[in-house]
Amino acid sequence: MSHPHANATHHDAAHDHQHDRDHQHDRDQAEILELDAEVLAEHIASIAAWLPVTAAPREIVDLGCGTGAGTFALLNHFPGARVTAVDSSVGHLQRLEEKARAVGAAERVRTVQADLDADWPDLGTPDLVWASASMHHMADPDRALRRINEILAPGGLLAVVELAGFPRFLPENAPEDRPGLEERCHAASERRHAEHLPHRGADWGPKLTAAGFTVVGERGVTVDIEGSRDEAVGRYALGSLRRIRGGIAETLAAEDLSALDRLLDTEGPGSILRRDDLAVRTERTVWAARSGT
Repeated sequence: MSHPHANATHHDAAHDHQHDRDHQHDRDQAEILELDAEVLAEHIASIAAWLPVTAAPREIVDLGCGTGAGTFALLNHFPGARVTAVDSSVGHLQRLEEKARAVGAAERVRTVQADLDADWPDLGTPDLVWASASMHHMADPDRALRRINEILAPGGLLAVVELAGFPRFLPENAPEDRPGLEERCHAASERRHAEHLPHRGADWGPKLTAAGFTVVGERGVTVDIEGSRDEAVGRYALGSLRRIRGGIAETLAAEDLSALDRLLDTEGPGSILRRDDLAVRTERTVWAARSGT
């Protein structure tokens, strides 16, 4: 004898549990994005200032905007521009809108919730499209690049900003009981991401050319921030390593997992928040490409 009500209740509970997990993931990711924006604000601003625009853009699209690190750097650097901020996460867009209101920029920002692997929304005819750490998440980035080329104003510019990898925070000889732990964690994470994100770490120059763009600039940005006295760097390191742990716990050696958990235990004596030797070391590359239409 079936029990449809019990089954429905079980289904609803499973759905609610997944919904809660998705929301928690969204919140965790938002926190990392906002720490990234805070710690790397000068570097993001320097990339915006470097962009080889022929005239100050009036309409900008920020693809995969997250909580707005690029959006606000572009608003600051191009005070006459409006930004359409596009992301799949409603939560990220809500945070971005709150920040825009807080700084008096609400009228200059439009948010659009969209899955860019599906149907593209109407994004107008922007003079500048900014895609920071978002292109490698696309299921078909070549299709996305062609679509961007179609919507850009004649002579418009696309900026693709990509990370060489997740930031490093610890010295090579740390932690003392498991030296090199961070590199082993990153190696495990990169093996996992190679399967799910095959375009991460790609050379976007040839892809841009194949999509009909003319590459007009490429720049590497090296980040090396000493953070021993910066509380935000500690929180950034904590959040980043927590996120990595979630994907690699089952593949780490037991000793490494224990050492990682001691770093992530904010109440313990080995907490990463108690260290005075943290830094932020990472690299980014930006490609600037002119529309071929």
